[in-house]
Amino acid sequence: MSTPVGDDPLARERSHLAGSRAALRAMREDVESLDISDVTANWVNAEVLSRQIDDRIKALADLSGTPLFFGRLDYLHAPGAEQAEGAEGERFYVGRRHVHDQDGDPMVIDWRAPVSQPFYRASKKDPMDIALRRRFGYTGGDLTAYEDEHLSDPAEVAKTSKLLQREIERPRVGPMRDIVATIQPEQDEIVRSGLGGTVCVQGGPGTGKTAVGLHRVAYLLYAHRERLARTGTLVIGPNRSFLHYIEQVLPALGELSVSQATVDDLVGHVEVRGTDDAAAAVVKGDARMADVLRRAAYSHVTMPTESVVVVRGSRRWRVAAYEVEDIVRELLDRGIRYGAAREALPQRIAHAVLVQMERSGEAPDDRVQDAVARNPAVKAVVKQVWPPLDPAKLVLRLLTDADFLAEHAREILTEEEQKTILWAKPVRSVKAAKWSPADAVLVDEAQDLIQRTHSLGHVVLDEAQDLSPMQYRAVGRRCTTGSATVLGDLAQGTTPWATRSWDEALAHLGKSDGVIEELTAGFRVPTDVITYASRLLPHIAPGLTPVASVRENPGFFDVRPVTGAAEVVAACEELLRNEGSTGLIAADARVPALAEALMAAGIGYLAPGEETTRETRLTLVPASLAKGLEYDYVVLDEPRAVVDGEPDERTGLRRLYVALTRAVSGLIVTHTAALPPQLTD
Repeated sequence: MSTPVGDDPLARERSHLAGSRAALRAMREDVESLDISDVTANWVNAEVLSRQIDDRIKALADLSGTPLFFGRLDYLHAPGAEQAEGAEGERFYVGRRHVHDQDGDPMVIDWRAPVSQPFYRASKKDPMDIALRRRFGYTGGDLTAYEDEHLSDPAEVAKTSKLLQREIERPRVGPMRDIVATIQPEQDEIVRSGLGGTVCVQGGPGTGKTAVGLHRVAYLLYAHRERLARTGTLVIGPNRSFLHYIEQVLPALGELSVSQATVDDLVGHVEVRGTDDAAAAVVKGDARMADVLRRAAYSHVTMPTESVVVVRGSRRWRVAAYEVEDIVRELLDRGIRYGAAREALPQRIAHAVLVQMERSGEAPDDRVQDAVARNPAVKAVVKQVWPPLDPAKLVLRLLTDADFLAEHAREILTEEEQKTILWAKPVRSVKAAKWSPADAVLVDEAQDLIQRTHSLGHVVLDEAQDLSPMQYRAVGRRCTTGSATVLGDLAQGTTPWATRSWDEALAHLGKSDGVIEELTAGFRVPTDVITYASRLLPHIAPGLTPVASVRENPGFFDVRPVTGAAEVVAACEELLRNEGSTGLIAADARVPALAEALMAAGIGYLAPGEETTRETRLTLVPASLAKGLEYDYVVLDEPRAVVDGEPDERTGLRRLYVALTRAVSGLIVTHTAALPPQLTD
C-alpha cells in the first residue's frame, strides 16, 4: 500500500494512485521480461505462449486519461472467507483491473470481484458492511476530487452523488466509453447474472442497455474465463458504424478476446448484391420459412428400389432393399441433420453386412466396417437414396422454381406469399444470383439443416428489436449450447418485421426460458428531451413504460421553425461552441443538401462510425443509421421528413423517436414543414 502524505486526504489518494500506476507498470514489465525459450517444446507452443504473453501485456496497459481506480470501500469487518483478501477494517480501491504490489498485496481490486460489489449495491438501507464509500473525480488522468458516503452512519442523510452525475453527463468525444464507475444497482444485477441463463433487457433510450450488455460480457469473462476461453464470446450489432462506436469498451476493461459482427457477417455464405421489397423481406424473414426449407431439403431423400450387393473377395453380401429402407426411415425419424444422417447411412449399411459376416463365422472388426462403407456399391446407393445437398442451390431452387416452392410451401405459405418471394427471372448459377440479405439468412438456415453450426459460450445481441424471426434463428444457432444477452427497445423497431414481443423473440432464438428485465431509469437523455420524445410512445409502443430521466440537469431543448439549410447550419455552429460532440441527424434524402450547406459554411464533419476529434466534433447522420449512437448535442432536421422517409407512419414515428433520443446534453429540433401531429398533442 502507498505511504500516507500528511493529513491531506486528496494528497493521500493521489499518492495511492501514483503507487498503483507504478505497480501496474512493474506488473507489465515483469510480463515483458519473461523468457520462454526454455519452457516451450516446439515452435507451435512458443507461438501460442508468445501470443498469450502479448495479450497479457495489452491487458496491463495503463490507458492515458482513464482512471486506474474510481472508488474506495472501507469495510467495517473483514469480507467473507471466499473474499479473504482483507482483515478487519480493510480498505479496497475499486478499478478497471486488479493491480498488486511487489509483495502480491492488492492495490486496486477489479470491479468484477465479489468484494467490489457493494460499491454498486450498498445503500443506507442495506450498507452491506460498508462504513465508507468514496467516489473519485478525475480531470483527464489526474485525481482532482472525492466524495464520501458514510453508509453505516444513521445520522448522515442519503444524497445524490454530484461526482456520479458529473461522470454521467461528461461530454463525449470519440467512441463509446465504459460505465464501470457509474453502474447502478438495477444494472449491476443484470451485469452479474449467471452464465447459464439468457437475459433479455428491454430498455428505452439512455437506460444504458448496451453498456450493461458489454459489461456483462466483461463480468462473465472474469467469472468464467477458462470456460469462455474454450467456447468463445461474440457481440452482434446492427451495423459496422455501431460496432466501431462500441469497440473500445471491452479493451478498456482489459478484455481483448471478444469478437464483434453483424448478423449479415454471420450469414455470409453467399455474396449479397441484391435487395428485397418490404413484402418479400417479411415473408423470407418469417419463421415458417424454416419449415419450407426443411421439407425441401428432405424431399431429396428417396427410398431404395434395389438391394445392395457388396463383393469382398469371393463372397457376395446382400442387404435387401427393405432393410436399407428401414435404416433410412430410422435416420429420418431421429431428426438428425441431413449431412450427419448422410454420413451415418453408409456405416449403417456396412454394419448390416458385418452382422451377416459374423453369422457366417467371420470375425470382422471396425476396419472391415469402414472398408465396406467405402465400397462402390454402398456409395452408389447412398448417392441415390441420400444425395449430397448444397444449401445455396437448395434456396436458389425454391426462389426460382414455382412448382418446387409450391410443393414444399403447401399449407405453410399462401399462394400470394409464394408469388411475393419468387424471383422474376431465372438465374444460371449460385454465383450469378443477386442474393438479398434475407436470402443469405435462408442459406444459413439451409446450411444448418445440413451441418450443425458451431455454438459459442455467450452471445450479446444488441438492437435486437429490428431482427426478423429467421435472423433470430441464425443468432440462436450460434449459442445453442451457450447463453445470450438480448438488448433492445420495442419502441425503436424500425423494420417491417420488427419484434412484437420479447417472449416471441426469445422463442425464435431458442431461449424460451430467458428472463426479461426492464430498465426504465434514464441516465443519458435529459429530462426535457425524453419527455418530448415520449409523446410518441402511445402511437408506437403503447404498452411500454416511458423512460424516467434521473438527470438533475434538465438539458438544453428547443424547437425552432426555420426557413432553410442556412439556419440548420447556424444551429450546428451554436451547439459546437459547447464542449463535446454534436450530431446533425436528418432524413436520408436530405443528407446530401445538408452536406453541401456545411461545406459552403466551411464546417468539417464526419460520417457515422468515424471517430470525433477535438478539431472535428460534428457528425452528419442519416436517420437510418442513428440507432445506438449518441452525441452530447444534436440538431434534428425536419422531423416530418424523417417520418415520411419510411414505408409506413408507425415505422416513421419510431425512426423519429430514435433520432430524438440521441442527445446527452441538448437538442435543437429545426423544421420548415409542420411537425408531426403526434409531437404536438
